[in-house]
Amino acid sequence: MLSDADVEALCLGRHGDPFGVLGPHVQADDSTEVRAFLPGARAVQVVAGARAWPLARRHASGVFEGRAAAPGHYQLRVRWDDGGESLLEDPYRFGRVLGDIDVWLLGEGSHLRPYEILGAMPREMEGVAGTSFAVWAPNASRVSVVGEFNVWDGRRHAMRLRRECGVWEIFLPGVSLGERYKFELLAADGHLLPQKADPYARQSELRPATASIVAPMPPLAPPSPLRQAANALDAPMSIYEVHLASWRRKPEEGDRWLNWDELADELVAYAQDMGYTHLELLPVSEHPFDGSWGYQTLGLFAPTARFGDPAGLRRFVERAHAAGLGVLLDWVPAHFPTDAHGLAEFDGSHLYEYADRREGFHNDWNTLIYNFGRTEVRNFLVGNALYWLERYDIDGLRVDAVASMLYRDYSRKAGEWIPNVHGGRENLEAIAFLKRTNEVIGGERPQAVTLAEESTAFPAVSRPTYAGGLGFHFKWNMGWMHDTLQYMARDPIHRPYHHGEMTFGLVYAFTENFVLPLSHDEVVHGKGSLLAKMPGDRWQQFANLRAYYGFMWGHPGKKLMFMGCEFGQAREWDHDHSLDWHLLQQPEHAGLQRLVRDLNQLYRASPALYQQDFSGAGFEWVDHDDARRSLLSFVRKGRDGALMLVVCNFAPTVHEGLRLGVPRAGQWRERLNTDSAHYGGSNVGTPLGAASSQPVHSHHRADSIVITVPPLATVFLEWNA
Repeated sequence: MLSDADVEALCLGRHGDPFGVLGPHVQADDSTEVRAFLPGARAVQVVAGARAWPLARRHASGVFEGRAAAPGHYQLRVRWDDGGESLLEDPYRFGRVLGDIDVWLLGEGSHLRPYEILGAMPREMEGVAGTSFAVWAPNASRVSVVGEFNVWDGRRHAMRLRRECGVWEIFLPGVSLGERYKFELLAADGHLLPQKADPYARQSELRPATASIVAPMPPLAPPSPLRQAANALDAPMSIYEVHLASWRRKPEEGDRWLNWDELADELVAYAQDMGYTHLELLPVSEHPFDGSWGYQTLGLFAPTARFGDPAGLRRFVERAHAAGLGVLLDWVPAHFPTDAHGLAEFDGSHLYEYADRREGFHNDWNTLIYNFGRTEVRNFLVGNALYWLERYDIDGLRVDAVASMLYRDYSRKAGEWIPNVHGGRENLEAIAFLKRTNEVIGGERPQAVTLAEESTAFPAVSRPTYAGGLGFHFKWNMGWMHDTLQYMARDPIHRPYHHGEMTFGLVYAFTENFVLPLSHDEVVHGKGSLLAKMPGDRWQQFANLRAYYGFMWGHPGKKLMFMGCEFGQAREWDHDHSLDWHLLQQPEHAGLQRLVRDLNQLYRASPALYQQDFSGAGFEWVDHDDARRSLLSFVRKGRDGALMLVVCNFAPTVHEGLRLGVPRAGQWRERLNTDSAHYGGSNVGTPLGAASSQPVHSHHRADSIVITVPPLATVFLEWNA
């Protein structure tokens, strides 16, 4: 019989080894003792086929025990206090959920896909349908699954601890897809913790509710040579960065968000029409606070419920790929919020986060920092990266806040941070984690790419790990963005004194594989819109922005533009409201949108503008020193000999008869002019839209052309033999 201490612990929900006392237990005389804890039960029988054995009621709280003749597969017939009757499978008669190899790999921290065994897994055991649950909580004294299936009573389904890896597990018969659940934990000292959402949940409730939902595992997406080619370093990449909740809404339906299928209908079609190659989605992992834009995520494996069920995201990606668009996700492994239902002090200890506040707390964002030195935490994050790439067929991950991960003193004053083992400021554990993530992705999903949001001079971010780099495919060029926007905000009369702000990026342009980002960060927190940054009257503001976009599309590096910037959103971005699509009824905004569409089309059709983005062989200055007239000119080169001359005029004056040296004799035909009337410009340009070279020496070249350069404009001229 159970000891009084065991009975009391069961009734209080404080038994740390429920499988040691509940379910079937063979006795010394080969008989089987069956024990059950069923609060609210009046009578219980063990049923095996046509035979039944009554269990004695040991405690009024619902502890029953008794002998049965080795029933093997049995069920429990329960008569409840309210008079109802149920025939139940006993979860405590089932064996272990996790296999020995999985347990060993989890304990070692080397399981590439822990999401395939942890969390909630609908399955059959011994022919019985249900769901297995597994959660890592090594320092808890008891862990239970709670949900509507057990009236959220943490005493009823306490789990088994696999001590080898600190994972608790249980199989619950009858629990099916769509059931809501959480984990209830007691800390090592026995105090009850707030109920926790499943770190590996594949679906979550819509905020403000916080329960996890039993969901199917998305099928594996097969490898795609087509997507691998589209994501290659020498392919065109023009990224449309989108916050899904505010791209477009349904004002006629209470200003609601679009769902995944509506986004597939509208956003995918729009991005395809605009000529973008990739969509980049601000984080879509589940997050409690809309105002974080997804960057304070708590459900790393769950696509947010804001836009529908998880299968909708997979359909969205499939539609994007069918339209020739890649899909990139913002991924946030740097930090997580402190919400009580999340990862913070998950099992009563600092499990996922660094224990010392000097390592584990972000002062800027009031968030917690993952403990990158812990193998299980690294495994959790690396597995999550693979999950999005393999299960949702995502083309790549833009890794947020990399700079904050690389340095222990990031945004900290002296004395507020802990040096590494060598006394330095680098976070060696985070660096190792980033390298590991990129290596695993390269080995397991070579068609996918990673992009680092990294704003410091940390070397070789986008170089292979075997060459001493971090292993990213691309790095955001934050310096280029800062310098060039600072220049463009200046009145043209002052620009000659700051000419280097536009040329300095070429000093280091080929040290990394750069993406040129005009991201959401540039149109929030009082910075205003890109259009509002431009000086001058309304015509000049649009002309400046058109010239700037032309410069960006001509400059080495992949392109990224935040939604709304393509048509000149006038006000600062507001995550709670749709973009101002009505502005497209005004000719200036519609013209700017046409320009971005045409820039994308020219870019994709011109290998000279993308094939050698990351090599000095793909770029040649013509004149970078004409600061007095605010003129820049350079040539972009393809591998097959294609040439594109880009001429930028950042002054509101026309330059007629401008002679420029060219690297090759022949005709140079105008392919795009941002001053075209089609875009809202003054329609100034070179007569007949082409210039034939002359054997006249200029800019250290034997041949030259004479062109007319429009005011506040960028012109593209392509070489023809």
